[in-house]
Amino acid sequence: MLTKALLLSSAALLVSAANYDVNVGGLDSSTNPVLKFNPEFVNAVVGDTVTFHFQQKNHSVVQTSFNQVCSPLLSEQSQPVFATQFHPVANDQTSDFPTEVYTVTDASKPLWFYCSQKSHCGKGMIFSINCPTTGDNSLDAFRNRALAIGQQEAAASSSAAAWSATMTPDVYAGQTYPPIYHPTVTSTVVFGTSTWTTTYESWENSPPPTPVAENGVTHTVIVGNNNLITYDPPSIVAAPRDTVRFVFQTRNHTITQSSFGNPCRKLEFTNPGEIGFDSGFVAGKPDSSAFYEVKVNDTKPIWAYCRQTGHCGQGMVFAINPDDTSARSFSAFVSLAKTINGTTGGGSGSGTGSGSGSTSGSGSGNAATSASSVVGGLVGVAVVGVSAAVALLL
Repeated sequence: MLTKALLLSSAALLVSAANYDVNVGGLDSSTNPVLKFNPEFVNAVVGDTVTFHFQQKNHSVVQTSFNQVCSPLLSEQSQPVFATQFHPVANDQTSDFPTEVYTVTDASKPLWFYCSQKSHCGKGMIFSINCPTTGDNSLDAFRNRALAIGQQEAAASSSAAAWSATMTPDVYAGQTYPPIYHPTVTSTVVFGTSTWTTTYESWENSPPPTPVAENGVTHTVIVGNNNLITYDPPSIVAAPRDTVRFVFQTRNHTITQSSFGNPCRKLEFTNPGEIGFDSGFVAGKPDSSAFYEVKVNDTKPIWAYCRQTGHCGQGMVFAINPDDTSARSFSAFVSLAKTINGTTGGGSGSGTGSGSGSTSGSGSGNAATSASSVVGGLVGVAVVGVSAAVALLL
């Protein structure tokens, strides 16, 4: 009888569990981006689920805390408690939106979330489960904290505008682009029980210099997915200490660092003194055993492309931390690559570089390969079937 009662009780819990559908982003009637969760809050009990439906543009859902809004909530192991990947959705996609599910395991306190796309949290793109309707920790109070961060971002943007007014615009492929304000700043970073000072180039709308996790997180990018001439996803947002793993699945491609103004040329050819990463040509393997890794140590935008003949001109480009609110957005980078049509790039190479710098890192492979030293932005060699880690020190 006791067993039967327990089974009936379990069945009752399963039946009573509710799911709440929440839209993330989307477009309004004028096709302008909607930077909101809809609805912005739900009331749920343990066992209930929230299904996030990622609509147009590029959004994520990250759990945070009331006191540290717009920063990920970390576990005791310094890992994000809940953080989805970014889900880019085209404007013309109207169905089959990607989804992520959150299961409520604690209903004793409010749970807080935000979109970690640059500037979205500061514009009030927040969500809550079981938040009070009034009081110091209500949804409105949480939103006001997010908007305060947005005001700080706007102040920085105003300084950038004043600086830009004194600078000469850049012209690439006949198109004019305003200069980008990127002062060198020194910031104190607090992460868990550790505190350190870092100096870096602060680009407008770039992520903060605080790592998401102690050892970073790994972003996987499929090169040549489904035999297409693409990187999937084509752009990501990454924090310091994160690793970007490029998995080569089909054909013969590279991942090669370039610059915004010259998408289809190696960085060293257009920016004297700078040597970017370059995997060299890697034949794809369907079992995902051919990959190349880049370690991110900065928050500035990073641009890259495939050196295979004609691929860059067809739009096979990639970016880390692009500012999609500026004229130098990822879509503008793609457009430049297609305009230039890759006619000034291409060629072959081994994917190695040399030089010097004040900061160092290391590249490593498995037991079948030798480690390659990385200094001041240098890179190592990608070998099919093994890892070649690259520290990107900018």
